[in-house]
Formats: sequence, C-alpha cells, structure tokens
Amino acid sequence: MSLSKRTQAQIERRLITTLTEACETAKSQIPGFVWLTHVVDYEAFPASLKVVWVFDTQASKDFALADGEASYMGELTARALADAQVKVRNGSAHVFFDSEEECQRSCGGNWPKRLAQKQTGRN
Repeated sequence: MSLSKRTQAQIERRLITTLTEACETAKSQIPGFVWLTHVVDYEAFPASLKVVWVFDTQASKDFALADGEASYMGELTARALADAQVKVRNGSAHVFFDSEEECQRSCGGNWPKRLAQKQTGRN
C-alpha cells in the first residue's frame, strides 16, 4: 500500500525528532560516536528503513561494538521508532554502523553516495 506524501512527511518529521533525541543521548555516552541518520524508501516502508550510526573512526566503531554498545544503540533505536509510531518486526535488522573514516576511504567522503549504497544493500 502506497503512503500519501502527507503521511510520508508526518512519519519523516517524527523519525527526525525521535532519532535526534537518540543521537544526542548516545553522543554523550559512547566515545567516538558522532551522528546518525536514516534512509528509507517509502514505497517499501517500514521494511526499507535503515538507521545508520556513524563513528569518527573505524577503530572507534570497532571498540564500541566490541564493548557491547550495539545493544544499547539498538535499544535507543527501538525506543525512537516506537516513539515515532513506526512498527518494525525486528528492530536490530534496521540498525547499521559506519564510520567517517570508512566513508572517506570507499566514497571519498560522499555520504549521499555511501547511504545510497546502504539503501540498496550493496554495503
């Protein structure tokens, strides 16, 4: 079922608000975490939703994941999605991790290109 442009805009606003709160919480608690974003194809919503948590370096990302922070970021994401009234079956399937360093290496720092690759599942 296709969502109207108005409904898409409402969902987008809710996602931005709740994910921003999650981001600000994480920035103060997870070393090396710098920002997050989301990508979505509303023709395949909510299955296509991907929340990307970005670290400054690959080492920071690796350390956080080894330290169990993926679970915490998953919880923050799940709470944000629930607050945005977005229902997904398996929240962790929508959570991805990346780094500024890896984007620079693979895409010359071009985040729109990098995120497009994530949306299509190529990375």
